[in-house]
Amino acid sequence: MILVSSAALLWGLPLTARAQDRPVTPVSDSAQGLQVSAIQGKLVVTNAAPNPPLVPAKVTDVRPTLDKGLDKGMPEYIQLLVESISRTHDVDPALVAAVMKVESNYNRWARSSKGALGLMQLIPATGQRFGVQDFFDPAQNIEGGVRYLKFLSEKFGAHNPDLMIAAYNAGENAVERVGRVPQIRETIDYVRKVRSIYKPERSATLVSATASAQTAAAPAPPPPPKPLNVIYSSVNERGVTHFSNMGH
Repeated sequence: MILVSSAALLWGLPLTARAQDRPVTPVSDSAQGLQVSAIQGKLVVTNAAPNPPLVPAKVTDVRPTLDKGLDKGMPEYIQLLVESISRTHDVDPALVAAVMKVESNYNRWARSSKGALGLMQLIPATGQRFGVQDFFDPAQNIEGGVRYLKFLSEKFGAHNPDLMIAAYNAGENAVERVGRVPQIRETIDYVRKVRSIYKPERSATLVSATASAQTAAAPAPPPPPKPLNVIYSSVNERGVTHFSNMGH
């Protein structure tokens, strides 16, 4: 920045500034893009461009696309949690939503006569197994329920949703003992209710489409090697040599 306390430059008068005892003739303001302003009674000549304060960019509220397969009656903030947490643990959000609907009807303060708590109606011992501390905090409760469903999926197989659902209600030990849905009226009704809401066809279609795409993208296997053409020669009793591709 160049600071000059004289009006000489404004009137086009010749001006010579000295730096380190050597004469320096300033270049015209048009060549350097000089700007003149008055600050506290002094004329300030500068070739620096004005530096206005930065204006922060407007932050856009970006939200994930809601899963259209979930219940329309589910509060939006719960639906966002279900989708995010379910995808993190590779569990179908539609299954989580169906279990939650039957368990608590999306009531975060639900409490059963058996001591089950919150949206996913977790028994305290089960919730603690999967890290839940505040059972009425929606995020923690859904996290615990989803992790339990993931555990049941790995134990009984994702292709056996009835066993997963039954185990969520009756406990994994009761299902493991009989290898099927226990003949407990409450559990049978529970599985029926959840299955009437949960429609896994959408997920099966997605899996099938993904598998087809992977198969189409896979390179074709190389053709099998051609058999070698072996020529056999033999000499008969007359001394005539014969050639053939058939062995002796």
